[in-house]
Amino acid sequence: MPETAARRVVVTGMGVVCPFGLAPADLHAALRGGHSAVVPIESFDTGGLPLHHGAEARHFTGEIDNFGPLEAETKKAIRKGLKVMCRESQMAVAAAQRALYASGLAAGGAEPDRFGCVFGSDYMLTLPGDFTSGIARCRGADGRFSFGRWADDGMPLLNPLWLLKYLPNMPASHIAIYNDLRGPSNSITIREASGHLAVGEATMTIQRGAADVMLAGATGTRIHPMKTVHALQSEQVAMGSDDPTGWSRPFDRLRRGMVLGEGAAVLALEELGHARARGATIHGEVLGHAARQASDRLALGLRRPALALAMRRALEAAGLEPGGLGHVHAHGLSTVGSDRDEAEALAEVCGPRLRDIPVVAAKANFGNLGAASGLVETIASLEALREGTLFPLRNYTAPDPACPIRPAVAGDRAGRTFMSSSVTPQGQAAAVVIGLLEPA
Repeated sequence: MPETAARRVVVTGMGVVCPFGLAPADLHAALRGGHSAVVPIESFDTGGLPLHHGAEARHFTGEIDNFGPLEAETKKAIRKGLKVMCRESQMAVAAAQRALYASGLAAGGAEPDRFGCVFGSDYMLTLPGDFTSGIARCRGADGRFSFGRWADDGMPLLNPLWLLKYLPNMPASHIAIYNDLRGPSNSITIREASGHLAVGEATMTIQRGAADVMLAGATGTRIHPMKTVHALQSEQVAMGSDDPTGWSRPFDRLRRGMVLGEGAAVLALEELGHARARGATIHGEVLGHAARQASDRLALGLRRPALALAMRRALEAAGLEPGGLGHVHAHGLSTVGSDRDEAEALAEVCGPRLRDIPVVAAKANFGNLGAASGLVETIASLEALREGTLFPLRNYTAPDPACPIRPAVAGDRAGRTFMSSSVTPQGQAAAVVIGLLEPA
């Protein structure tokens, strides 16, 4: 088995489904233009809720042409499988197929036994409509639901394959089956940290010689009848009667909560020698990654120390000092507590150099995409590295003394390296450091 240090891991393909479109170029153009994806929610009736706006991935309709260029047999298999995929799984498969095509791996180029997949997701919830007919059958003359009738009268009206739509390991399963990926496979369900964790695990899988190519992805939605309610009950969500495009404002003193969104993203990761041998386009190199968790004695998550530990270790693994970063792509949730904790963690890790490092947070443009956020943001930063110019931090108008960051502004250079991080309310954090491939 090759030595870990000798096996460098590079990005050779990117696929994305996000509120701005179905391609990295769509994402990059919207961020460069300072656009917002926050619009009225159309996918379900919000009439009974206090929230009516979010960042829907409206370009993704679930039609087969959303999945990018496909071979005939793959197209047939995916079309047949759509009925057993929830929206998160469909977006995941679409992003994966687009990453495969962009990398040149869709037509071969890697041994199936050496090609794996690690995929992250949120918890997946059934749509209420899946149970409607069964529940209706179990209502008595008084309109009340009778639990005693469910087994005999209600359950038979469920789709027999209903459960397969909502298992969080299904994105990786579908992707591996459709593309004959026989290498290491895994699924991660650690909320917003899932995407960066998938990159870390996929990178280590290649470094230890267990695979030559890995797809690392994540998918999530907060635009969902039940998940939206859960967020409103347990998290700080921005809402109001003012312009919703100004609601998400990471690190701004006037921030008042997150915006809810949805999406999916996939990176094709490859051992450097393998990528060069087939003439692949290399978008960047994974230089370092780390994951950490912190909680108090009551098991309540501690975001600041978790983020600080993860970011510091990712930089150490990359062999970089903070001053070597071209920019930081922050988690930037836009809640009062999370942004404060993250800014404190950045100050702890970067010290006085923080005042010189541009900080971006694409959640200002499209909100919290759940598990997909971290990788969509990573792709945004990879696109910025490619072009050389950084997009500005949107909605940052009132500096917060508790968040002493240096916000990115129009005209900032993206540099040659960046760090992207994420954290959950439970204190689970992950970070990756990616840079342009330096000449040999």
